[in-house]
Amino acid sequence: MSLQEEIKRRTAPDIRARKGGEPIVCLTSYHAHTARLVDKYCDVILVGDSLGMVMHGLETTVPVTLDMMILQGHAVMRGSRRALVVVDMPFGSYEASKEQAFASCARVLKETHCGAIKLEGGRRMAETIAFLVERGVPVMGHVGLTPQSINTIGSFRAQAREEADWGPIEADARAVADAGAFSVVIEAVAEPLGRRITEQVAIPTIGIGASAACDGQILVLEDMLGLSPRVPKFVKRYTTLGPSIEEAVKAYATEVRTRAFPAPEHVYPMRKKGG
Repeated sequence: MSLQEEIKRRTAPDIRARKGGEPIVCLTSYHAHTARLVDKYCDVILVGDSLGMVMHGLETTVPVTLDMMILQGHAVMRGSRRALVVVDMPFGSYEASKEQAFASCARVLKETHCGAIKLEGGRRMAETIAFLVERGVPVMGHVGLTPQSINTIGSFRAQAREEADWGPIEADARAVADAGAFSVVIEAVAEPLGRRITEQVAIPTIGIGASAACDGQILVLEDMLGLSPRVPKFVKRYTTLGPSIEEAVKAYATEVRTRAFPAPEHVYPMRKKGG
């Protein structure tokens, strides 16, 4: 019997049980190597459809495909051991019907071995969420600013900045919770609304541009590392890797062009005869 303690990966019920407790730490990741780094400190790793913008330079998340999500979900699962890995369902993979949603989610769970999926939408998706949960699919909801609806809402601007606009988003969050989601992301809403929803719903709220009162927080990893050229107001850059990477590449290019690299210590000499 191994003396090593088995590392138990967090599950959707583990996260659900954190309501009102220690704040839940979440970040996005799309690669095995970044997953390995954030896994030590995060409760949840989201394989977000933001990979379309971060990895592929797309203007929105709308063109992202299910195959893209599954490929990066594989990578993140290989790189992580502790965190609950949640994979975003991309636009067009779940909206048509409950049956379509289940088929897409089942494929993601089977092919990536992730622990849960995330989908956008409140009241309009409540029936689908309930259908999925009843069939063994752990669902994280997403209300407020829903980036997949960009062509309808027109821009990535904060939602419900006036109290008169709070009602629909509150109703969306309640519908997601009542449908059986284990948690819900609240994106880009007025701070008092984020706080109010957190008090109202029985599941953990994960804020991104919402409120410090939310049960957890999430950011896009590249945004908080200073790798993204433009970031929303709600992002805090904890470091600025972009200029550091550029300086390293510049130094490498200079040394290659001047033949300073590779130096003797970076190449393989002949073996000594009889050695």
